[in-house]
Amino acid sequence: MSAAKSSGGSFAPLAQPVFAVLWIATVLGNTGSFMRDVASSWLMTDLSASPAAVAMVQAAGTLPIFLLAIPAGVLTDILDRRKFLIAVQLLLASVSISLMVLSQTGMLSVSALIGLTFLGGIGAALMGPTWQAIVPELVKREDVKSAVALNSLGINIARSIGPAAGGLLLAAFGAGITYGADVASYIFVIAALVWWPRAKNANDALQENFFGAFRAGLRYTRSSRPLHVVLLRAAIFFAFASAVWALLPLVARQLLGGDASFYGILLGAVGAGAIGGALVMPKLRERLSADGLLLGAALITATVMGVLSLAPPKIVAIIALLFLGGAWITALTTLNGTAQAVLPNWVRGRGLAVYLTVFNGAMTAGSLGWGAVGTAVGIQSTLLIGAAGLLVAGFIMHRIKLPAGDADMVPSNHWPEPLVAEPVAHDRGPVLILIEYKVEKQHRAAFLHAIDHLSKERRRDGAYGWGVTEDSADPEKIVEWFMVESWAEHLRQHKRVSNADADLQGKVLTYHVGPEKPVVRHFLTINRPGAA
Repeated sequence: MSAAKSSGGSFAPLAQPVFAVLWIATVLGNTGSFMRDVASSWLMTDLSASPAAVAMVQAAGTLPIFLLAIPAGVLTDILDRRKFLIAVQLLLASVSISLMVLSQTGMLSVSALIGLTFLGGIGAALMGPTWQAIVPELVKREDVKSAVALNSLGINIARSIGPAAGGLLLAAFGAGITYGADVASYIFVIAALVWWPRAKNANDALQENFFGAFRAGLRYTRSSRPLHVVLLRAAIFFAFASAVWALLPLVARQLLGGDASFYGILLGAVGAGAIGGALVMPKLRERLSADGLLLGAALITATVMGVLSLAPPKIVAIIALLFLGGAWITALTTLNGTAQAVLPNWVRGRGLAVYLTVFNGAMTAGSLGWGAVGTAVGIQSTLLIGAAGLLVAGFIMHRIKLPAGDADMVPSNHWPEPLVAEPVAHDRGPVLILIEYKVEKQHRAAFLHAIDHLSKERRRDGAYGWGVTEDSADPEKIVEWFMVESWAEHLRQHKRVSNADADLQGKVLTYHVGPEKPVVRHFLTINRPGAA
């Protein structure tokens, strides 16, 4: 079946009032966040000239996302998303109010700035997966892709406006007013969320609890080879590319001799370049593969780092950062889009949370590492080292191809309901599933090869143990077994099997001989007499 087309083009979601209101509110909120980040980064250069201290601000903002993205992805699935988002916005507003008061009273210290930036990072960590998850609730199914693209466009609009506006406010009125503008932006976001007439979640007998959903997400991630490739490519790229972000405030002030407004202009140039990159992306995808796009992004980013290390004229630096923005959005959309394509819907939020964890972990470790290198050898040498490392890593990683992402991840629903003599409690477990095949001797090696691929699917969808055994009296009788932690988890497993996974199972079944299908048996754990 072909994918559904958008009902009215790239901007069709904006015709739907709920999406339009929340989209505008999100743009305003992100604009305020970028203004806050500019003020914090610049204030740190006033409080301390150490590259390590300046890099700590970047690390404090990204470390919570590294630590909390996966739990946030789980919470997104089990809590009321509207109430959850409102609570997160209140947390972020309180952070900016604290920064505003401390900066106005002259009581803001290095430790307070880093601590409050860390709290803001916690809010961002909790909010990120949830904003992505609500998109299908706001638009028609055929407009989801356009809505996702508009969200990316909105972020880059905020990135192009926020830093420049923040820099101008900071230079003209000081940090207190800049933080106050961020507080005002949260008022709009909270008002939009309160207005959103969201339907209550329907009761689902198979709804996952926090720890079960957490374990299921980790099991899937551990067993998904395509996702592993995306995570590796993302970790390497962002670890090296983070050098330019960690040191950009010092580049603006020390190498280029700029003030706060010029730093905002530099960040605005990155945002404008990202918008330009997003507009030309469709044409680039017609000419280049995902691997080609990622290599091109690495080459451009490394070149920009090299140019900045030469302390060029300000106009040259602004032009260079336009290209950096285009390269950055190319890498982000390529890696994020590939991650989206290899994840089924049931684990998409948790899988993307793992991706965000790797992304922010690489940015955090990179920021701390490049800050330490900058302290030891200087800003210019650090940028050159980072550029050289990114060039080498880009060509090496280009040999590890990104997955095509063309597998059909729609649930197949082809498994029959398990036979039971009487109703089974959902929390009963573990459950042992046995599948008995009859495989002729000449096909044994091919069968074992096929079922090895199937084992990864079993683990992705919920199994925590898997194996293959043979009958000692009849070697052609082979039994596949796997363990699932509860009866409810096995019922969820039935709903998770995708069409691509069904094809894997079909391949295994081609080696089974006999008039009947393989026999499937389910065994439930029996509590010992007297046990609770």
